[in-house]
Amino acid sequence: MSLRNILSKLVFITVISSIFLACSLTKRVPADERLLTENEILVNNKKETSEVIVKQLYQQPNSNFLGYRLRLHMYNMAKVNPDSTYQAWLDKHPNTERFLAKLLSAKQVDRLGTSFFVSGMGRTLKDLGEAPVIYDGERTKKSVIRLKNHYFNEGYFNTKISYKLDSLKPKKVSAHYTINTGKPYVYDSIAVIVKSPELDSLYKTNTRASVVKKGDQYNAAKLDEERERITTFFRNNGAYDFQKTYINYEADTLKNNHTTDIYLNIDNKNIKQGDTLVTEPFKLYKISRVNLYTSNTSAEYETITDSVQYKNLNIYSKGPLSYKPKVLRNAVFIDEDGYFSDMRRLVTSRSLSNLKVFNYPTIEYVPDTRDSLGKSLIANITLNPKKRIIFNPSIDLNHSNIQDFGIQGNIGFVFRNVFKGAEILDIGFRGNIGSSASRYRNEQNTFFDILEYGADVKLTFPRFLFFPNIIDKLVDRTSFPNTSLSVGFFNQQNIGLDKQNLTGIYNYSWSYKRRNTISFDLFNLQFVRNMNPGNYFKVYRSSYNTLNTIADRTDVNPDYLDENGNLTIEGGGADRFMNDVYNGNTNANEQDTQTVLSIAERKQRLTENNLILASNVVYTYSNRFNIKDQDFFTFRTKIESAGNILNAIAKSNSKTNDNGKHTVLDVAYSQYIKGEVDFIKYFDLGNKNVIALRAFGGIAIPYGNSDNIPFSRSYFAGGSNDNRAWQSYRLGPGRSGGVLDFNEANMKLAFNAEYRFNVSGPWNMALFADAGNIWNALDNITDEEMTFNGLKSLKDLALGTGLGIRYDFNFFVIRLDLGFKTYNPANEANRKWFKEWNLSKTVLNVGINYPF
Repeated sequence: MSLRNILSKLVFITVISSIFLACSLTKRVPADERLLTENEILVNNKKETSEVIVKQLYQQPNSNFLGYRLRLHMYNMAKVNPDSTYQAWLDKHPNTERFLAKLLSAKQVDRLGTSFFVSGMGRTLKDLGEAPVIYDGERTKKSVIRLKNHYFNEGYFNTKISYKLDSLKPKKVSAHYTINTGKPYVYDSIAVIVKSPELDSLYKTNTRASVVKKGDQYNAAKLDEERERITTFFRNNGAYDFQKTYINYEADTLKNNHTTDIYLNIDNKNIKQGDTLVTEPFKLYKISRVNLYTSNTSAEYETITDSVQYKNLNIYSKGPLSYKPKVLRNAVFIDEDGYFSDMRRLVTSRSLSNLKVFNYPTIEYVPDTRDSLGKSLIANITLNPKKRIIFNPSIDLNHSNIQDFGIQGNIGFVFRNVFKGAEILDIGFRGNIGSSASRYRNEQNTFFDILEYGADVKLTFPRFLFFPNIIDKLVDRTSFPNTSLSVGFFNQQNIGLDKQNLTGIYNYSWSYKRRNTISFDLFNLQFVRNMNPGNYFKVYRSSYNTLNTIADRTDVNPDYLDENGNLTIEGGGADRFMNDVYNGNTNANEQDTQTVLSIAERKQRLTENNLILASNVVYTYSNRFNIKDQDFFTFRTKIESAGNILNAIAKSNSKTNDNGKHTVLDVAYSQYIKGEVDFIKYFDLGNKNVIALRAFGGIAIPYGNSDNIPFSRSYFAGGSNDNRAWQSYRLGPGRSGGVLDFNEANMKLAFNAEYRFNVSGPWNMALFADAGNIWNALDNITDEEMTFNGLKSLKDLALGTGLGIRYDFNFFVIRLDLGFKTYNPANEANRKWFKEWNLSKTVLNVGINYPF
């Protein structure tokens, strides 16, 4: 064992031991007080641990992690008054105080008492720690009342609750609650009394949707849910001034047979006339007029100077109207002669915001004084345009395993409402200049040997283009349809193959029922041109080293070697050696021959130009309510097909390359089908404790004109958002051990589990386990170590475990994860489990936000 490993383990054991042995739990508990160590709840003679019930108690014991009260120990380790201790030390050492005063000044000496050197560690331990929870008898009594109210609201009207304290240990106490709920009450009858005639008629059309049914157990939350349902139904059907407070319940339990009669009362509207409160029936309102007000962002106007009416929408503008009336009309779902509806108001707000040229709109309703019956409203929509042109420059410093140092710059322009139809034009320029790692440095040893630059243009329309009549029949306006056209060019001149990349995408996207989104790439074009394929072995050094090792034990032609006995790269020695092996002109054994052929095949694949024309559809469903929701699931699936259109074009001209592959523009196009499934599930355990799970599976199958998948469409494993015990591209394929510089394949399985918990304030930690790998499947790779061969290949799933530290800035999270190789399928049979589970083999991952 290396000295580094021994020291790492000694430090780890020392820190853990100091925490456990530093102090007792009751160190900071006053002599006449007791530490609350446990709350035990028995409900009908069964132990109750559900969060809903436990949260009813006003006092909770100190938090624990795997049974250990870490935060309480941290608090106890902190010095009570470190500044006072410092002053007492100075009083005992007057010579030292005089020396420090001469060196610093008396004022600076006093300030040392509040410095981090003296008291900073104590403050930090207190901030991260947790003060002991001192038992409070009054809070216990309040907890009993709260528990009774909880069970009463669930229909247990005769609940009996008692408690007792166990204080056998010094300065510690545990509380034990015994609850006997009795038999619950159920609804015997439900009577609804609606005093307003119009609301009564409306209510009777929707009685089947009630969530309160005869025979159900009494439940106050369900009754409130029914109030919400009725209020929403009324307000979506004309009851403009109706509020939830006008609905109340009465429960009659006099029958004494554990049944109750429920009376649902919906009162008339209250109106204040002077000092008197009178009532009158509610009315159902219709919209008599819809007005929309906007401004021309190029100038300020005080009054309306332009107006137009389009399909019963009255559009007014301060200055010349800058928007096509049809676009505004399509985004407004409030219709003249339709009933007032909260839902239509909300959808209109979302739709107008989705145009991305306005700030959040203001929608107001005012009574129409022209209606003598007082049952008409005028809807006034006010739009505040966003700035028409935005300039977004940025500059970043970056570092990677290839690039030691880099400066990346981006310049972006956003142009809104380009053609007066709420179109968005994004133009971006990006560039990077950097210095490669020493092992990749060119012969001239130029410091800045990496140059990358490119540009992207994207035009987005808030509607469907080219096929609107067909698609509009399938997707309505409430799905917020978008069409985007984008093109991009990227040029890379560095230690790699000096690539040029041209992309083009024609995309439709829409959502429905808020939880479902669909993205459909009608055309997704990518052309990759490798400008410097002769540089391959300078970049992929692992492949070159393997080839050189084989050449050392093979009768290689001396002309292929340099003065050091290595295969030449620029002289073509490596390529000619591979050609000799392929033609059987060497004495290489079968295993070495297979390895050389694999290297040659991979070199051919990664240096050839790629032409990909694909179509894909991505469906996503998520029941996440908002970003703070920690109890949800997300399902995403993607299907992609490439090469069929190009295949039809290529066969018409019958052009093929030296490998017999059909070509378009002298480039062999890719042909494959690809499918992915991604599932994420969060479980909220309360107190900022969350379990997050993820499962991913994907495969891309080549066929027709392709024997393998292009590098840009393949899968890799490892990295901060995958298996965190391996670096990116270093895991797999299969059990091959990641021998190449950039390991990728056409099939992937990944499973992640993470337990997240709060330490203190914005500080959080996580324990995680990542399992997964990549394989070659149904392509031209035959090496059994790399290929997926049915269920038996699941033993190649690598397992990484570890812990992470996160700091939450509210709008994003900084994340540091330490990953340990727990099961490495590439090792020998007796070294697969835990043989790399030490600090020297740890992989540090730095990321922004959570990994999934």
